[in-house]
Amino acid sequence: MIAAPPRWVRGLSGKLLWLTIAFVMLAEVLIFVPSVANMRLRWLQDRLNTAAAAAVVIDGLQPLELPRTVQDDTLIATGTKAIVLRKDGTSRLLVVDDMPPEVDAKFDLADVTSLQSISDALYTLALGGDRIVRVYGPIGDNDTIVEMVMQEKSLRSAMIAYARSVFTVSLLISVFTALLMYLAINRMMIRPVRRLTNSMQAFAEQPEDPARILQPARGGDEIAVAGRHLSMMQQQLQKTLKQQKNLADLGLAVSKINHDMRNILASAQLMSDRLVDVEDPMVKSFAPKLLRTIDRAVGYTTEVLAYGQASEAEPRRRRFCLAELSQEVRDILAIDAESGIEFIDLVGAEIEVDADSEQLFRVIHNICRNAVQALSTYGGDTPGAVRRITVSAQRVGSVVAIAIDDTGPGMACKARENLFAAFRGSARSGGTGLGLAIARELVLAHGGTIALVEKPGPGTLFRIEIPDRPVSLDDWRARA
Repeated sequence: MIAAPPRWVRGLSGKLLWLTIAFVMLAEVLIFVPSVANMRLRWLQDRLNTAAAAAVVIDGLQPLELPRTVQDDTLIATGTKAIVLRKDGTSRLLVVDDMPPEVDAKFDLADVTSLQSISDALYTLALGGDRIVRVYGPIGDNDTIVEMVMQEKSLRSAMIAYARSVFTVSLLISVFTALLMYLAINRMMIRPVRRLTNSMQAFAEQPEDPARILQPARGGDEIAVAGRHLSMMQQQLQKTLKQQKNLADLGLAVSKINHDMRNILASAQLMSDRLVDVEDPMVKSFAPKLLRTIDRAVGYTTEVLAYGQASEAEPRRRRFCLAELSQEVRDILAIDAESGIEFIDLVGAEIEVDADSEQLFRVIHNICRNAVQALSTYGGDTPGAVRRITVSAQRVGSVVAIAIDDTGPGMACKARENLFAAFRGSARSGGTGLGLAIARELVLAHGGTIALVEKPGPGTLFRIEIPDRPVSLDDWRARA
């Protein structure tokens, strides 16, 4: 079994290390090509200068002829096969030894371009070594030109040695640079990123554990900002998970209570049915309202888990008089006259609404009940304080707008931020915020809207808009 490579090799830091080495080596290769061309020109120029010095000495000894041994020593010292001096329009062969019949290449050091120099250097380095070349150039600033014929083997050996040393130095520079970059970036980036990754993995294993929340590092760089956002996201997610757990526990508790509560209400419903037979006028006036209230309670217990199932029953819409429903809300609230709270019903008898009467009753009753609870603890110590709930409505075209206005203390900023959010949007201490959440869901099921309206004076104003159901052309023709 082949062992897996170390983490630093497989990870981002290892990849960065190898990429840095590769890129620095690539840069060194791009630098190496012109540098080896310059090295070749310098090498040839040095040999040419040495040959020129020997040529000047030999030329000064004229008309004497150098012994053969001196010529051989001169050729060995200059590394050439022949030295030629061109002066005053004439060429003179100064020293020669085994002159080849032909020359493979010639190079003028006084007239060479950069591209040609690079091309010649690459050719010599890759394919040269066996050629006989002729190299020539001027001596100083005069018109005297010195030529030398030589084998290219020594030049190629010098170039290979130079390339080997450049490669070694480049490799050391690359490794050293990559190591420095690795240490710097590993400290500035890789370690913080690994810390974020480990925090996400640990939080995913036990998101309910507060100790798994990332402690963000200080700083203004992008990773520090990402760490702070991750920490805030983990905190918010932990709160959401806690709320979801509370909802699940609440649903389990309600399901246990629901069965017994339905039995109790069923028994109360059976007993209240007997009130219809009582001849007392007071009992006869209150008996129908009591029966409807108990019927609603039975219906609520049957559908009490509907909110937890993320859906309410589909509205059973019909057209009915809105004034009757608002009056029924007023009766169910049963506001005590001694409380000082006024309930003003301004809904006209001519206004009809196309809605589910039971669901719309729940919406208006929830908002009005919240208003009563807010007014019952507001203004008690202020003489002459007005505590009033006003329900009004108007129809504009196919939309009925219902306004529920109170003169209470209004809603706190926290309640406004979490308006219509269950367990977070309560305006009073100990409230759950379910009333407004349920009201919004019921209004949306009718295709309408519910909103908190800003008002100049104190208090709270909710506006509910319920549109009529669209009527198809065939239905309109059938009714017509």
